Amino acid sequence: MLVESPPEESAASQAAATRSRHGARAVGLLAALAVLALIAVASVAVGAKQMPLDEVWHGLFHYSGTTSDVVVRDLRVPRTILGLLVGLGLGLSGAVMQALTRNPLAEPGILGVNAGAAAAVVSAISLGANSLSEFVWWAFLGAGVVSVVVYVLGGSRSATPVRLALAGTAASAALVGYINAVQLMDSKALDKLRFWTVGSLASATMDTVTQVAPFLLVGAVLALALGRPLNAMAMGDDTARALGANLTRTRIGAMVAITLLCGAATAACGPIVFIGLMIPHLVRFFTGPDMRWVLAYSAVLSPALLLGADVVGRIVTRPAELQVGIVTALIGGPVFIYLVRRKRMAQL
Repeated sequence: MLVESPPEESAASQAAATRSRHGARAVGLLAALAVLALIAVASVAVGAKQMPLDEVWHGLFHYSGTTSDVVVRDLRVPRTILGLLVGLGLGLSGAVMQALTRNPLAEPGILGVNAGAAAAVVSAISLGANSLSEFVWWAFLGAGVVSVVVYVLGGSRSATPVRLALAGTAASAALVGYINAVQLMDSKALDKLRFWTVGSLASATMDTVTQVAPFLLVGAVLALALGRPLNAMAMGDDTARALGANLTRTRIGAMVAITLLCGAATAACGPIVFIGLMIPHLVRFFTGPDMRWVLAYSAVLSPALLLGADVVGRIVTRPAELQVGIVTALIGGPVFIYLVRRKRMAQL
């Protein structure tokens, strides 16, 4: 004979389980922050130029203008800060894009957003633009236009993951062809874009950081604020409306956040792909589908991955450097293939 638990006991056990899950997620987030801090320290301490830790310490806290001090304070510190900001932008934009399109393979690079920003910046350089303050606005324009175009070509509200991926791939291919054509026809543009187009943190300065930081931070705050309405949208438009979510406002806010994050990140260091694809998928193993936690974890682990890839690129080819965009592509390519095959098998 089965004995049903009293409703009070069932509710209490569910509440306890919920608190336990939230506690585990909070502890995991603190651990992720610790990992990010360690990688940030490594980014300052490790580079193409081998340097004892006491020289790194001297450059940080007792700057006197020596060569080692300049490397640490004027090169590695801005590079690390920019990596933190750009990683934050790419991770959050990827998570928001996946939730907005309900496409598990959505990512600014795959859907052509980064390529749109890059093509706009290439056009600006060819037309005579020289400063990052000009590049940022062109990058916003390119990212915004391509986001809308890919979303429309993919079917808008009836878009499927496959159609969006195909539309993004087609847009990216066309834009990459345009970028290559401009580089071949304009030698000055080629010199300026040689490292930028593969994605690099090597030219970071504090001026770069101060110019793009406001856009990235505003985009990050907006993206994090969308966690609850994106959760509602995941249950379908009708259910989301019943729960009080404003779908139009949420979609517009998501597109603005994606444009700010991708545009500023691409203007600062070129198109870096796969960060926004890998991290949201990774964190869902720990957080589940709750976008509030997915966004929080993505905001921490994406900079960790980007800075880690940058450190690896500085070490493996000493005394030269392998650009971070190449390292993330080498890591992300196999991951993307695995995700595509896994999704295909699940559909079958």
